[in-house]
Amino acid sequence: MANRKYIVGNWKMNGLREQLSDVADIASIAENHKDVDVAICPPVTLIALATETVPGFAIGAQDCHFASNGAHTGCLSAAMIREAGATMTILGHSERRADQHEIDADVKAKAEAVHAAGLGAIICVGETEEERDAGQAIDVVCGQLEGSFPDDADAGWLTIAYEPVWAIGTGRVPEASDVEEMHAAIRSKLSALMGDGADAVRILYGGSMNGGNASELLAVPNVDGGLVGGASLTGEKFGPIIEAAAAA
Repeated sequence: MANRKYIVGNWKMNGLREQLSDVADIASIAENHKDVDVAICPPVTLIALATETVPGFAIGAQDCHFASNGAHTGCLSAAMIREAGATMTILGHSERRADQHEIDADVKAKAEAVHAAGLGAIICVGETEEERDAGQAIDVVCGQLEGSFPDDADAGWLTIAYEPVWAIGTGRVPEASDVEEMHAAIRSKLSALMGDGADAVRILYGGSMNGGNASELLAVPNVDGGLVGGASLTGEKFGPIIEAAAAA
């Protein structure tokens, strides 16, 4: 049985209070496609406001710290983002791995803290252009997955997102055959890591998904949804992706 499609918008460092109307627009579109799970991860400043604006719509965070509290200036714990209204968080996004120098062990610790707080986690993995050109893509991605994989993982709270780093925000998208190969490799690695239940863990594709290519990407085996960046900022752009998921 195929997994329900899951479409998640990562707003990154975009969004002020005036963008709450866009959250409402997206929630309205999602309401018309209840066979698809839809979520938005706005900047943390909008989490509480967004949950007040669209009660019941899934709002997530973009990161959290692995500690429950302490001397971590500028950081937020899983309990804090949950209290703000988040139901899950993105972890290990390539931009954080590169810009904040996060390593697999950090991502694993964060995922376990998120689970302990009763939240869902989306763990991101992906290769650079240099790694792909060197023929190392699958080894790199599966290595990241193994190093980031939390204890007691199950499909009830864990999602994996494959994001080829070279495709994020560039408009470049891998061939469907490349996406199929990578998602199959991730599925196989999940089976090795957790055994029974691996098929129920949703694997999202992230990397310049938009209304024009969503149908093709979502038709690829083992692509259970999308982690969408710039195309998730408005209902006009995000709506066609949700509709493509409903039709997949």
